[in-house]
Amino acid sequence: MGPIKVAIADDHKIFRKGVILSLRPYTNIKFVLEAENGQELLDNLPTAPEQPDVILMDLRMPLKDGIETTKVIARQYPNIHVIALTMYEDERFVSHMMEIGANGYLLKSADPSEIKKAIMEVMSKGYYLNNFVNRILLKKSHARVKVVPSLNNEITLSDRERDVIKYICMEFTAHEIAQKLEVSPRTVEAIKDRLMERFGAKNTAGLVFFAVKNNLID
Repeated sequence: MGPIKVAIADDHKIFRKGVILSLRPYTNIKFVLEAENGQELLDNLPTAPEQPDVILMDLRMPLKDGIETTKVIARQYPNIHVIALTMYEDERFVSHMMEIGANGYLLKSADPSEIKKAIMEVMSKGYYLNNFVNRILLKKSHARVKVVPSLNNEITLSDRERDVIKYICMEFTAHEIAQKLEVSPRTVEAIKDRLMERFGAKNTAGLVFFAVKNNLID
């Protein structure tokens, strides 16, 4: 397996070059594309000599911002993982980005080692949740308004579905979950895909967000 191919979209050239330079020591990461904004990124993706596996995405950019660009990537390039890399700490941006298809959310103050870790984990697990994002998830879970259950809108899961979601949220891979449940990895993937379709999640990260927001795990 070759190095993970990475693209970066950010309108600040100095920051862009700084990220690329800071990750150069990691020989398992290779930058294949950089863009000043989302529109340039989308314009160059179809003709890029090498398609990226991961995109580091700024949010505020001219012409097309990172939010709109992530929507397009999730729809047209579902195999490309998006990690937001931004200065915005507002939890509304975090939630929205994960819900529309981002696989992780990092602040620009993140160390190169954490950026590298995020890239590796979105490739192996499908998402990366650091302490910053986990605090927001926990806050959202605790802040949920308690309502009287309704038979019309209550979310029901089978024991197997609940187990799969629980282990996904605990950051186990499909292969590890399969071993725990004594089923095949293909069965785990099928259950995960069915749940994503049912709940309208764009990817594994979106499924985790949905599960926490709706108290589907203990």
